[in-house]
Order: sequence, then C-alpha cells, then structure tokens
Amino acid sequence: MTSDNATSQPAEALIDVTLLKEIARKALVDSLNSINGAKTLVLDASLAGPLGLVTEVSLLKHHGVDKMFWLEPGALSSTTTNIIYLCRPLIKYVKIIADHVKQHAKESRKHTYTLLLVPRISTLVTQILEEEGVLGDITISSYNLQFIPLADDVVSLEYENAFKDLWVDGDETAIYDSAQALGMLQKLYGLFPRVVGKGDAAARLATLLTRESPKTSNSSSPDTLLTPSEKIDSLIVLDRRVDMITPFLTQLTYEGLIDELIGIKNSHVEVPASLLTPPAPPATNSSAAGPSTSPPSSNVPISNLKKDSKKKHHLTTSTDPLFEELRDLNFSSVGRRLNTVARRLGEDYKTNLQSKTVAQLRDFVGKLGGLQTEHQSLRLHTGLSELLVPLTRTEQFNKALEIQQNLLASYEVSAQIAAIEEMIAQGADMHIVLRLLCLASITAGGIKAKTLENIKREILQACHYDLDRQIKFKTSCVTTQAYGYNYLPLLLSLASPPLGLLLPNPLPATAPPSSTISKYPFTSLRKSLRLLIDDTPEGMDEVENDISFTYSGYAPVSIRLVQCVAQKGGVLSNPAEKAVVDSDAKGTRHGKLQAHPIVGWKGFEDILATIPGETVDIVQKGTAKRPAAIGSLCEFSSTDP
Repeated sequence: MTSDNATSQPAEALIDVTLLKEIARKALVDSLNSINGAKTLVLDASLAGPLGLVTEVSLLKHHGVDKMFWLEPGALSSTTTNIIYLCRPLIKYVKIIADHVKQHAKESRKHTYTLLLVPRISTLVTQILEEEGVLGDITISSYNLQFIPLADDVVSLEYENAFKDLWVDGDETAIYDSAQALGMLQKLYGLFPRVVGKGDAAARLATLLTRESPKTSNSSSPDTLLTPSEKIDSLIVLDRRVDMITPFLTQLTYEGLIDELIGIKNSHVEVPASLLTPPAPPATNSSAAGPSTSPPSSNVPISNLKKDSKKKHHLTTSTDPLFEELRDLNFSSVGRRLNTVARRLGEDYKTNLQSKTVAQLRDFVGKLGGLQTEHQSLRLHTGLSELLVPLTRTEQFNKALEIQQNLLASYEVSAQIAAIEEMIAQGADMHIVLRLLCLASITAGGIKAKTLENIKREILQACHYDLDRQIKFKTSCVTTQAYGYNYLPLLLSLASPPLGLLLPNPLPATAPPSSTISKYPFTSLRKSLRLLIDDTPEGMDEVENDISFTYSGYAPVSIRLVQCVAQKGGVLSNPAEKAVVDSDAKGTRHGKLQAHPIVGWKGFEDILATIPGETVDIVQKGTAKRPAAIGSLCEFSSTDP
C-alpha cells in the first residue's frame, strides 16, 4: 500500500496501474503476432470478462483473429488454418481441446493448433495431452495475464474460484500465481520495503515472494529487485480466513448493493438496455419541482425496466464521475444526491437555453456534450436505484439484515437461530440462509449441536416436508427447488476442515484438532478492534467518517487489521474526531486521518496472537551486490499462535 502522505506528491510519483494493462495487452498481441496468417480464437468463457478489461475485439481482429468461439464440447468448424486456444489450465478444457484435434484428424482437416495457457504452462496439461495422443499436434505456450486494473487504485487477478480451490480442494495454485503477480510489481517499482501479513496462506505467499531465486540473484535481474521501492512503503497480505465474517454480511453502500442484488462481475453489470440509450433532452422547467429525497424519475417505468432486455455496462469512475460520487454512499443517501444532481442539471439546461449572444450560444454548444453525458449517467444511476429500492424493501432482505445486526452484537443468539429456522420454513433463498447460519456459527463460537442437526435435516428433507404439507393442507410445494439433498456436499464442505465454518457447540470429542485451533475469537476482537459503533447520535456521526458506514455500524476485521499497520488511530478511536481536533489547532478543519510510517504490527501483537494463523513481518533491505545471500535480502519474523 502507499501512504496517504503520497497524495501531496506530484501525480507522476504515484503508481500508474494502467502500465499493468499495457503489459497485458502487449503480451497478448505478441502471442498473436507469433503466428502468421488468419487465426480462429477459441476462448475459455471465464476469461472473456478479464480480457475485456485489457483489450478489445477490434484489437484482436487487427492482429489476425478472423473468428472467435467459446471453448465448449461439440464440433469446432474453422475456416482458418491456425486455431488458437486461450484458456486456464483445467482438465475439462484440455479434454475438449483433445477431442477437437482428434475429430479434425478423423475428418482429414488440417489445422495448426496453438494452446495459450493462462497464466502459465502446466505439466498436468502436457501429461493429459500426451495420454490423449495429441501432444505432438499442439504447440503449447503461455499468456501471462496477471494483475488487471479495475480502477486507478484497485488491481485484481480476477480468480473466481480462488477461495474454493484453496480451502475446499486444497489447491494452492492461487498463492503461487499471486506471488508471481506481486513479483512483477517489484520488478516495476522495486522491492516492497516491508511485508506484513496474517494467516497461514498469507505466510506462504510472503515466503514465496521474498525468498531468493536464481532469476533474482543473477546479473540479468533488474535493478528494481536490488533496492526497496520509493513508491510503495509496504505490502499487507491478509488470508481470507482471518476475516470470514465480512463476506457473509450485506453491503449497504450503493456499489455494494448493486453487487449484492444485481451482480457485478469483472467490473460489469447487466442493466436494462433502455437505461443505456441516450435520453431525450429535458424540459426547461424540470427544476421547478420542490426538493425531494426520492430519486428523480428515469423516464422509464420500473415495470418496463424489469422486462427489458439486458445489456452489459462497464461500471468505471474514469468515464463516469457521478458513479465516483455515489459508489461509497450509504444507499439511504443516494436518492438525495441524485435529486441534487438532477436539479443542478435542470438549472444548467435552463440557463444555457436562455443564451442570447453568439458568444453565449457558442459556449452552450461547447458544454452541451458534457451535459448530455452527465444526463445519461444520471439516467442510468436513477434507473439502477429504482431497481434496487423494491429489492431492499422485501421482508426477506430486511429480516436477514436484522438477524445480521443482532448476531454481530451477540443479542439473543438463540432467537436469531430460531428466526433463521423460520426463514427456512418460509422457503427463503438458500444462499441467504447459509450465509446467516455461517455468520451465527462464527460469531457465537458454533451452534448448539441438536439445533444444528435439526436445521440441516430441514434443509435436506424440505421436499419431503412440503409434500406432506401439500397433501394435508392442499397447498402447492414452494421450496422443492430451493432445498434438498443436492445441498449435502455444500453442507459437508462447510462443516469439514480446513474450512470449518458451520460447527456445533460444543465440538464433539471426535472433532479434528484443527477445528478447535481455528475457532474464531469474535467477542474479544469486537472490543479490541472496535468493530461495532454504538447506535447513539454520537456513534452515528462517527459512522459517517469511519469504514463502519459500509455495514451501518460494523467495521470489517480485515480493514481494522490494515489500520493496525497504517492508521493506528482509526482502531483506537474515532479517526475523524482526532483529525478535526488536530486540524483545529492548526487553523484548518478536515476529517481525514493521515497515514503514518509503517512499523509492522507494533502495538497490536497481543490482538494478532488471538487470531488463528501465522503472523508475518518481513523487512526487505535490498542489496547492491550480486549475488546475495537471502539473509541480507530480508529479515523474517513469523509467529504461530
């Protein structure tokens, strides 16, 4: 991470993440140009979203891609000699590719096959192709797609199944790939001066990242790998297991609710197509209406929006300044902000349409494009808000929200478990039910064994229960599709090590030791990390200036841990109050807490020791000599509570 003090430095001194996009584009172009002639590109569907963030179809066509197909079972018909497969190294994809090659051989169709694996070549792929008898027909290479910029300050590997791979399947590929991607950042900007982290997976990643390898010790390694970075002051690595509470909660910001209720994937959201069409010019008297806290009309009836065909839209602050204003607002404030923007736009249109002189008209024409763009953005976000409002007013949504808040406060836990059982009886969405059950298990240290078994039985045998009720009361079965034995593998995974999210309390004598060790100390962390803000007027004022606004009074453990390293004041007290007091003494007034020099976990060692998993603190000093022993490259301290 970079210190907030960096904001006072020139813009060119900050990290430009668009460089990562250019590196990804160039690597793809080089791979395409290495094959002469027209090409057919067969693409892994899961890569379409990430690729769309770094390149465009027009660029692919410019470099010889004639046609594109999804990588899926069935016949592949190609009019070009060259066929390029672009996919992740998964067995199911390799089997499909082998079938294509063998089918073409049977039909005496000659093609040149190239397999680009993302992000690197896998020996497993080579082995499977050899077993299928087609290894000699395919040229295997790699497309090293690593960090993808999602915003000016956010990069992602866009691995959809990283958590499942790691904690259910035991596949640690994501850790290695993350280390490789972070290694690229070090090549660009220098060594991370300090690497701090928490969790077993975080410790393994830190070890991979900081250990010496032949590539970094020879004379051809870049100078950036010999000295600490001047643009990055630390890297904080947190294992997801360190904070499993936050993913089970409902985000209450504008962008969070879009993701929760509509879905954001690879920075894209599917919206009604009518919201993306240019709006009609507004009437000049559109601002005459009095103030209102409800979102302005999108000019499209909400019933039509629901029935309208869907179209993908890229949610980005680079081309949508209004989204930058709205994304982090609590949803209750979004309507007022949209109304303010609508009235301002109306005033702008009215003022400019009253232009009389040629110079005034010329200025109006120059501003017209910007006004229309802003009007279209307002129309989009008003329409999205209108889609979200009815979803946030459903009984299921508000009941789940109430249970979440009560569980976080440890308020009548037994009553919350009973409320979850009632939701099951009412046929509530299974994903909401499981999220609440896991949240109850983590925050309360487990669910009573008998109660938990009854709940599991209700979930698995819901179809039989509803069938009996249908016969007795002559009612239709409403939950046969929502519940059933198809959820048995999921329930087993949630209860089994190393995941262990849905556990009985007390644990049975036959429970593995790892289940006992991994028990989460939520009650103690709630106080020591100031996770809950009081619902008093003073507390509500604090929420507006603290990360806890995201969940209406709850601060995520992961964010508090980052603050332990970079903004200690935010953990110990209200950061806004402290900043205001300090700024008043200097004659200024603002509510932003500045970061401080990184000194690792100093001051919070006891708190870190209560959280399961290793604690990491590595200082990378660098060296001006080649080669160097690993001891001179870094100082490593690791504790296992």
